Amino acid sequence: MIDFRLQVFYAVAKRLNFTKASAELFISQPAVTKHIKELEQEFKMSLFERSGNKKISLTPAGELLLHYAEQIFGTYRELEYDMNLLIKQHKGILRIGASSTVAQYIIPPVLAQFHNKFKDIQIQLVTGNTEDVEQRLIAKEIDFGIIEGISRNPQIKYEQYLKDELVLVCSGHNYAMKKEMIKPNELKDYDLLLREPGSGTLDVIAYALKAHQIKVGDLNIEMQLGSTESIKSYLIHSKCLAFLSIHSILKELKNNECRIIDIKDMVIERPFHFIQLHGQQDALAELFMRFAKSYNYNV
Repeated sequence: MIDFRLQVFYAVAKRLNFTKASAELFISQPAVTKHIKELEQEFKMSLFERSGNKKISLTPAGELLLHYAEQIFGTYRELEYDMNLLIKQHKGILRIGASSTVAQYIIPPVLAQFHNKFKDIQIQLVTGNTEDVEQRLIAKEIDFGIIEGISRNPQIKYEQYLKDELVLVCSGHNYAMKKEMIKPNELKDYDLLLREPGSGTLDVIAYALKAHQIKVGDLNIEMQLGSTESIKSYLIHSKCLAFLSIHSILKELKNNECRIIDIKDMVIERPFHFIQLHGQQDALAELFMRFAKSYNYNV
């Protein structure tokens, strides 16, 4: 139903790369270029600035079109979802397990909107670290889970939900930390706060450090704490650094309570995953996962 040219534009605009967009859409790069040119001719404006080194950026017209494209795709997802709901009725109990970051910063607004739409479904949410949630799933104490990290248990089916980024953070009042960027090896020079063993966040950090020949044991760990909130509270009252989800510090960044320290050549991205047991088919779980994927997190 959506103009394919708009889908092509959206893929290029999000990646700012014609080659990556063509691979994602399974069409040739000349075809991508053709669709973009057609849109530019239709709107009588350039959508991308093209520089000599093959880099591209959005023009003001491109920024505006991207804004509307995101709204259009969001509305279409809602339309498709609501049309499917017309033929079904849903009620019962849904038991969800969520790892700490997801439970605190990602899923609450989704739960609220889901409840407004499906008042006959009773939600039970339990939280823990990634290892805890996986064990609850295996013990069939929950119907499905949402976790962070890079865990891969052969009993479990993993389905990507959202992407997150872990950033290095210090207190906004840590005036001793004058650098805005450090090299990976310089992490050994600072006191760090980390999550506890079994945490998906800790696994992701360890994996990212390994690419730079750094082990968690090489770091000067001042303390390992069991939640993001405890790390944030400790961090704000100390001179430590910590890796935290960007989702968890939006308010603190806005209030200048903390600031991000960039790490040269290191970006720590991780996916949040839905998890179910292999062969497990739960209609309410599938309903919630489809709903969560269509939720607009920019609202």
